[in-house]
Amino acid sequence: MAAVDLEKLRMSGAGKAIGVLTSGGDAQGMNAAVRAVTRMGIYVGAKVFLIYEGYEGLVEGGENIRQADWLSVSNIIQLGGTIIGSARCKAFTTRAGRLAAAYNLVQRGITNLCVIGGDGSLTGANIFRSEWGSLLEELVGAGKISEGTAQTYSHLNIAGLVGSIDNDFCGTDMTIGTDSALHRIMEVIDAITTTAQSHQRTFVLEVMGRHCGYLALVSALASGADWLFIPEAPPEDGWENFMCERLGETRSRGSRLNIVIIAEGAIDRQGQPISSRYVKDLVVQRLGFDTRVTVLGHVQRGGTPSAFDRILSSKMGMEAVMALLDATPDTPACVVSLSGNQSVRLPLMECVQVTKEVQKAMDEKRFEEAIQLRGRSFENNWNIYKLLAHQKLSKEKTSFSLAILNVGAPAAGMNAAVRSAVRIGISHGHTVYVVHDGFEGLAKGQVQEVGWHDVAGWLGRGGSMLGTKRTLPKAYLENIVENVRNYNIHALLVIGGFEAYEGVLQLVEGRGRYEELCIVMGVIPATISNNVPGTDFSLGSDTAVNAAMESCDRIKQSASGTKRRVFIVETMGGYCGYLATVTGIAVGADAAYVFEDPFNIQELKANVEHMTEKMKTDIQRGLVLRWGCRGAWSGLEEGSAWAPGGFHDAGCVSGPPEGSHAERAGRRSPRGLGLGRNEKCHDHYTTDFLYHLYSSEGRGVFDCRTNVLGHLQQGGAPTPFDRNYGTKLGVKAMLWMSEKLQAVYRNGRVFANGPDSACVIGLRKKAVAFSPVTELKKDTDFEHRMPREQWWLKLRLMLKMLAHYRISMDDYVSGELEHVTRRTLSIDKGF
Repeated sequence: MAAVDLEKLRMSGAGKAIGVLTSGGDAQGMNAAVRAVTRMGIYVGAKVFLIYEGYEGLVEGGENIRQADWLSVSNIIQLGGTIIGSARCKAFTTRAGRLAAAYNLVQRGITNLCVIGGDGSLTGANIFRSEWGSLLEELVGAGKISEGTAQTYSHLNIAGLVGSIDNDFCGTDMTIGTDSALHRIMEVIDAITTTAQSHQRTFVLEVMGRHCGYLALVSALASGADWLFIPEAPPEDGWENFMCERLGETRSRGSRLNIVIIAEGAIDRQGQPISSRYVKDLVVQRLGFDTRVTVLGHVQRGGTPSAFDRILSSKMGMEAVMALLDATPDTPACVVSLSGNQSVRLPLMECVQVTKEVQKAMDEKRFEEAIQLRGRSFENNWNIYKLLAHQKLSKEKTSFSLAILNVGAPAAGMNAAVRSAVRIGISHGHTVYVVHDGFEGLAKGQVQEVGWHDVAGWLGRGGSMLGTKRTLPKAYLENIVENVRNYNIHALLVIGGFEAYEGVLQLVEGRGRYEELCIVMGVIPATISNNVPGTDFSLGSDTAVNAAMESCDRIKQSASGTKRRVFIVETMGGYCGYLATVTGIAVGADAAYVFEDPFNIQELKANVEHMTEKMKTDIQRGLVLRWGCRGAWSGLEEGSAWAPGGFHDAGCVSGPPEGSHAERAGRRSPRGLGLGRNEKCHDHYTTDFLYHLYSSEGRGVFDCRTNVLGHLQQGGAPTPFDRNYGTKLGVKAMLWMSEKLQAVYRNGRVFANGPDSACVIGLRKKAVAFSPVTELKKDTDFEHRMPREQWWLKLRLMLKMLAHYRISMDDYVSGELEHVTRRTLSIDKGF
C-alpha cells in the first residue's frame, strides 16, 4: 500500500469506533494484542472499546463494554492470560444472543470488531458479520433503533487475531501463545531430565493439542525425545514392539533416561486414542523400566508471554486496526497472520475451511495429507525429527571428511546446530570431526572424530560444548592449512558470530596461496547481537532477547514499588541495535535508541529536564535502558524518561521542542529518532555519565539506580526457537555441504574455489538462503561489524507508534491480502 494512502487511512480513523474482545481459551500474548489494538486505534483517532468476558460481555452489554484510553492498557504487556477476560458463550450461538450483541454495539457506534481467539471464536464473528444487516432490520422493526441509525451503522468489519497455544489454525506460521506454551513445556522437560537421569527413569509427558500435534512435535524436536505420538501421524501397527525396542536400545548404549512425548489427541491407525497411562504401563510391563507420567495440562497456558509472543501480538494488533480502517462492505472478514517476518491478511473463512479439511483428512485416515495440510513448516519439523531421533546407518561410507567448530562469543543454540550437523553427516556416511576452541584449536590440531551418540544431550545445553574463541584464522593460516591437510578435511562448518563470517572470508581469500583451502565452507550465524550478514536471524538472539526481557520485567516491577526512582539498565548488543529494539518492543519501551540513530547533548538536556519536571507530579517511577557495552538506551513506558511521545502514563503526548535536532531527526529519519548513545560513538556519554547526570539533576526529586545485565544474556538454556532453529540450520547446512562435495569431487579429490562453495546459511524472509561470503562482503560494514541494510529497523516504527510518537506513517509496511490454498501451504516459509 502506498504511503500517501496510509496517511489518508490514518485520518479516516476519526469518528470510528473499534471494539476488541478475547474469546475461547486464553493464550499468553493476548494482553499484548489488546494493548496494540487499543493504542493503535487511539493513535489513528478512533474510539476503542474493551469488551470484557468475550462474547458473553458483548451479549450482556452494560459495564462489560467500556471505552479505553491510553492508560487502560499500561503495564499489561508482560502479563499472561487476558485482562479483559474470556468466556465461552452459548447465548451468542443463538440468533437472540447475536441480536442483543448487535444492539449493544450500535448503541456505542461500534462497527469495527477485533476478535482475538481460536477458529471457533473467529467463525462466530464471521456469522455475526454476515447476519449484521438482517439483525439491524430486526432491531428497527422492534423499535429499538431508528432507520437512520441502521443506515449509519449498516456494515460490520471484522479482523481476527488467532490466539491459540495449539497453533492449529491453517494459514499462519505461528498463533498467539504457541511460543510461550513451548517455553513452559521445555522448562518442564529440562527439569524432568535431571531427575530422570538421577533415577534412570522413563518419563511419558502429555502435552496439549487436542487435534493438533504441533506442541508435541516441536517440543520433541527441541528435546530430542526418544518417541513421539501426534494425531496427524499415528504410529504403524505393531508400534508397541518398535517403541520398546527403541527405548531398550537407548538404555543399552548408556543413556540413563527415556523421554516419550504424547499429544493429548494422539490416536492409532484405527483412530483409537493412545493414552499416556497406556504407554507407561506398556514400558513397565515389557521393559521393567521405572516409568512416570507427567500431564502438563493448563500450566502450558500460564506464565508470562515470551518475547516472540509479545512482538507477534503487537505487530498483529497494529495491523488489525489498519485492516479494519481499510475495510469496505465488499472486503471479506480477515485474519491478520504472520508469514516469515511480515504481517499478512488472510480471508477468514479460507483459513477456517482448510483447518477443517485437516480434521476431515484425519477422520478419513488420510494422515499424510493431514500433515501436508498443516503446512510445509509442520511437515519439515516431522521429517527432521524422524531423521535425528534414531541413528540411521549409512549404506556405504563416503571418502569425505567434514569438520565442525564454534567461533566467537558463545550463543545459545550452537550445540543444537552441532548435534544435528554431526548426525546428518554420519547418516550420509561421512567422517565427522569436531574442533575445540575455534580457529585456534584447528591450528593446534584440537580435532576429534565424533559418533552419533557423542552429541546426545546437547540440545538443551547453553554456551558452546566445543569451546569457542574469537581468534581469526589469519594469524594461524599456515598451521590451519597443515591440519586441514593432515586430517584430510574436505568441508568446514563454522558456527558463530561475525568472527565466523570474517574468518571464513579470510580462508576463502587464502585459496590463492593454499590449495588446501579449496574446500567447501559454510557459516551458521550464531550471536546474540544478530549482526551477521546473510541472515535475518542469528542463533542465540532469541534467547538473549528473552533473557534481557525477563530482567527488564523484574526491574519494572521493582520500579513500580519504589517512589520516585529512575533505573538505568545497561545491556549488550554491540553496534547492532537489534537486541535493543526487539527487547524494547517486548517490554513496552517508550524508546530504544541505538547506534544507527545518533544524539547530542540537547536531547540529553531535554530528557533530563522532562524527567525532573514530571517526577515533581504524580509519576512515582522511571526506567531508562542504556543498550551497550556498545549499546544504546531507552525509556520504558509507565513513567519513563522523556522520549518523543513524552510521559505517556501521565497522559502527556508532548514531543521534543519544535525545530530542535530531535524534532528534525524524527521528521527526516526513516529509522526514527536517536536519543541514546553508543559508547563507540562518543567517549563521554557513558552509563556512568547518565547515572551522574540524572542523579545530579534529579536531586531532591528522584533518585537513580543502575543495572548492568552483562553476560547473563549469553548464558542460560536455549529457547525453543533457538533449539529448533539451530537443529534445522545444522541439517540444512550438512545437506548443502554433502551436495556441494559431490559436485566439486573430480578425479579423486575435492577442489572447490567457486564463490558458491563458501556460504552463509541463514534465514532470509521466508526461506533458508545460501549466500556466498564473497558476495556479502560488499554489503558489510566491517568497521561496525554489521550488515549495511538491516530489516529489523522497520520494527522501530512499531515501537514508536505504540509509544504514541508523533511520527509519519510513510514507512509503515501494511500487510497484503493473501489467499490460503493447498499450494500456498506447501511453500516453505522458514521456521
